[in-house]
Amino acid sequence: MPRFLKIGTDGIEPEAGAPAEGRLIAGDPKFRTWNAEEAEGGLYAGIWESTPGKWRIEYDEWEFCHILSGVSVIAEEGGEARTVRAGDSFVLRPGFRGSWEVLETTRKEYVIRV
Repeated sequence: MPRFLKIGTDGIEPEAGAPAEGRLIAGDPKFRTWNAEEAEGGLYAGIWESTPGKWRIEYDEWEFCHILSGVSVIAEEGGEARTVRAGDSFVLRPGFRGSWEVLETTRKEYVIRV
């Protein structure tokens, strides 16, 4: 098995998704996920994309995100709302609660550690 893995969408069939039941706040967001890596111990990496809408998020895992395109607003419960766009990178830590609102279809690279 090669030790170098390029993250992208080539040769990967995207998984379709949407916000979990009971979490939708507004719109009709649709997700596509190209999961490039699923390693033992709960490590995931790939590309995720969402169409406009807003939903509640709750993180039990650690996630690094790098926005490739689009504009979203991530609001922390009881805290600040942050607008993220192409070029922005950030980490959502376990325990993060709030909302994710996609204003313009957003695509991100992600690494998740469960």
